[in-house]
Amino acid sequence: MEHRLSKRVEGELPILVYKRGMPVATGKIQDASKRGLFVATEFTNVRINQTIQLSFRLPDHRQGHQTLTAHVARRSDDGLGLDFDGVDNDAHVIAELLIWLDNHASEAAITGRHRIH
Repeated sequence: MEHRLSKRVEGELPILVYKRGMPVATGKIQDASKRGLFVATEFTNVRINQTIQLSFRLPDHRQGHQTLTAHVARRSDDGLGLDFDGVDNDAHVIAELLIWLDNHASEAAITGRHRIH
């Protein structure tokens, strides 16, 4: 049984992955919480605990691209589990991401685009 300290919100949002300020991959946020997120990507050239940045744009928001920093907590064939602990992020950006994912989760469910846990 999996125990989480914060609620996970499923959804789907395209992102860019950056290492050391350089774009290195694309992916999709598949679920997120205020403590971290899971990114579906084929990119595997990262180490556990390595710091990476994610850039994304919430389609129905006026702001441009948002950026979050995270540590790689786990790697799998499906993507990367990322953790926000110990890095500086704007809590408002994380909150907006969670709200957007929650509001658009029904769209992903209708089209069958959710990842099975």
